[in-house]
Amino acid sequence: MSSTQVCVGAIAGAHGVRGQVRIKSFTAVAADVAAYGPVKTEDGTKTFKLKVMGEAKGLVIVKLDGVDDRNAAEAMRGTRLYIPRERLPDLDEDEFLYTDLTGLSVEGMDGAVLGTVKGVADFGAGELLDIVLAGGGSLMVPFTKAAVPVVDIANKRLVVDPPEFVEDETGASEGEGLGR
Repeated sequence: MSSTQVCVGAIAGAHGVRGQVRIKSFTAVAADVAAYGPVKTEDGTKTFKLKVMGEAKGLVIVKLDGVDDRNAAEAMRGTRLYIPRERLPDLDEDEFLYTDLTGLSVEGMDGAVLGTVKGVADFGAGELLDIVLAGGGSLMVPFTKAAVPVVDIANKRLVVDPPEFVEDETGASEGEGLGR
């Protein structure tokens, strides 16, 4: 895939018997997965026009051109769908594509390099930056203005101020003094 391609969704599985699929949309408005024209598979070998049929349980129900039965739809499970970046609308000042954040250098408030952004996750309670630490290991930081006050795409860096570790009521750190 070219670096100018953006993933707008992934096929979660078949829906019904007429070739419809359920798509986990990565767009701000779920149904917009079909708003930017035809999509391509990650390897670029297949192109599909999408027709949104509805939404169910957080997924978008879509009809793909050329996929006409449940078996063909089920075979598409896990397929990621891409569009050329230039089809997307311009972003506001404080908006970022996840793909723009991946690979950025991560600095602490003191300017020390902590690591790099591996990706962005959202488990339902808000976006988290997954950071691979330079010294080994990883760190998840809430992707909020307070925890990530600087996102500098042009210079390929961001600054994090991770929340302080919370101690339990006894004053012990996690794993200490918690036995009975």
